[in-house]
Amino acid sequence: MYGDILLSRADGVATLTLSNPDKLNAVDAQMWRALRSHMDSLNADPALRCVVLRGDGDKAFAAGGNIEEFLTVRATVDDALHYHEELVAAALEAIRNCPVPTVAQIQGACIGGGLEIAGCCDIRIAGESSRFGAPINKLGFSMYPGEMAGLLQLVGPAVLLEILLEGRILDAREAWAKGLLSRVVDDERVEQETNATVQRILKGAPLVARWHKQWVRRLQTGHALSLEEKRAAFDFLGTADYQEGLTAFLAKRSPIFKGC
Repeated sequence: MYGDILLSRADGVATLTLSNPDKLNAVDAQMWRALRSHMDSLNADPALRCVVLRGDGDKAFAAGGNIEEFLTVRATVDDALHYHEELVAAALEAIRNCPVPTVAQIQGACIGGGLEIAGCCDIRIAGESSRFGAPINKLGFSMYPGEMAGLLQLVGPAVLLEILLEGRILDAREAWAKGLLSRVVDDERVEQETNATVQRILKGAPLVARWHKQWVRRLQTGHALSLEEKRAAFDFLGTADYQEGLTAFLAKRSPIFKGC
């Protein structure tokens, strides 16, 4: 029995649900393929405003990978390289490359592959009882470098090594203190807070959200901006949304952005 990635869409928001409820939403090979496929399609959609990633039910975001299938899908070095590079790392990279804001709605276990997925999102909102970690040292295998990238970028080498070397499970408050989470709320308010976050994003200018993500990613390369790039940072001056934003501000009304 394989899991699935469920996709729903409404008002410019796509929700991807990690669904393998009999195994606490453990992510199997089919789910990694589907996650990448969905993200590739969504990333090419100019009408998209936001992506929410969540687990099926409230017991887990995702409790890691499906360990049972490791005996078949990555039994050899070639199989393992294909699995972790072409399936897992590629899906995570597709999340990191998403041009619009991504929000992880986390309830319950967020372990291993689940932590990797959440770590690639822009905003991570978790319930008080959620828990986090990657205790793969106890299973005798290491995290693939291509899967480390998002977590390393998020929390830095010290925290990532603490997570991997100890294999300890963190509660939500400690995960927040270490920079793994954006926000911790009461369990019953996770979905409500996620929806409120999405609505705040939707009230902003669509092109501006895309530009903010673009420039943050560009600045993280460490290379100086060219004059052409500096000039491009003011492309908003030619947009109707910029004029609408200024007009609405001066008129003391809420702006109505159209993404152009």
